[in-house]
Amino acid sequence: MSQSGKNGLTYSDAGVDIDAGNLLVEKIKPHVRSTRRPGADGEIGGFGGLFDLKAAGFTDPVLVAANDGVGTKLKIAIDANKHDTVGIDLVAMCVNDLVVQGAEPLFFLDYFATGKLDPDQGAAIVGGIAAGCREAGCALIGGETAEMPGMYAGGNYDLAGFAVGAAERGQLLPAGDIAEGDVILGLASSGVHSNGYSLVRKIVSLSGLAWDAAAPFGEGTGSATLADVLMTPTRIYVKPLLKAIRETGAIKALAHITGGGFPENIPRVLPKHLAAEIDLDSIKAPAVFSWLAKTGGVAPNEMLRTFNCGVGMIAVVSAADAEKVTAALEAEGETIFPLGRMVAREDGAAGTIYKGTLAL
Repeated sequence: MSQSGKNGLTYSDAGVDIDAGNLLVEKIKPHVRSTRRPGADGEIGGFGGLFDLKAAGFTDPVLVAANDGVGTKLKIAIDANKHDTVGIDLVAMCVNDLVVQGAEPLFFLDYFATGKLDPDQGAAIVGGIAAGCREAGCALIGGETAEMPGMYAGGNYDLAGFAVGAAERGQLLPAGDIAEGDVILGLASSGVHSNGYSLVRKIVSLSGLAWDAAAPFGEGTGSATLADVLMTPTRIYVKPLLKAIRETGAIKALAHITGGGFPENIPRVLPKHLAAEIDLDSIKAPAVFSWLAKTGGVAPNEMLRTFNCGVGMIAVVSAADAEKVTAALEAEGETIFPLGRMVAREDGAAGTIYKGTLAL
């Protein structure tokens, strides 16, 4: 073949459609505008997003940053062709990590990578990101869409998110006064949230059920499909927790129960001489967890280190303040239950210990 036969190639011939990218930007501008808050008033399209900390009301802030993804929950979104809620998961996984440090989420940026850009699919994903940002009170001030043929096949895509928050100096959590006898409160999860989905998908494949099959567990799922229940977005705890922190001044520590469950996440916020004693009898695990455990033959301890099992967040408070903090969180719509207490920890002992039995 002569060299001249190779002339005339375009970026589009290589699989990248600049026009589709521009169309996506136009489609998502209303979503982005819907997340504006004090400190963030710009339009997307510049080389960087701007944020004014003074306009947001801070005087001597410490910035806190977090990033995360959605994991293989995205595979269910792709297989079930349901893309409007994974953006909520993306935001939740980042902003819940900010609030546990006492920080108010201020702004968010996303990274969306795909093999072939579909502007409608992209707009649905960003619509979910904007919904999560509104719920968390943070502004979506920018992002990146990458069309990468050859990297992602068969309609696959990936999402990553980056959130920045702030707290006034001296008000970060955990506080330094966590003590033996302090109470651990559990905040109910909305379901599986966004961890353990490689195991979830393995169990679904063992079950032989299709994503559009009726959910095979629990009362009240109605006409919900298996995909509907497993795609339930991660609960965003930001506004209720910030309100409780500010109103009561009594929250000593928070932990977001993500991958690794109780044994990995709770000790991260505890002093080395204390352990969390969790009363498993107090947990009312949603039916989805019972189905996963039974169908996959997953042992209780493996459930507890893989999934949230119905507890998406924990708070540590003094016994005297437990009622006040519970009332403040319940007033904001959270479901709260006493989950355990702080006990002395021997050298080398586990940071989380259990009593009772997880009802699966």
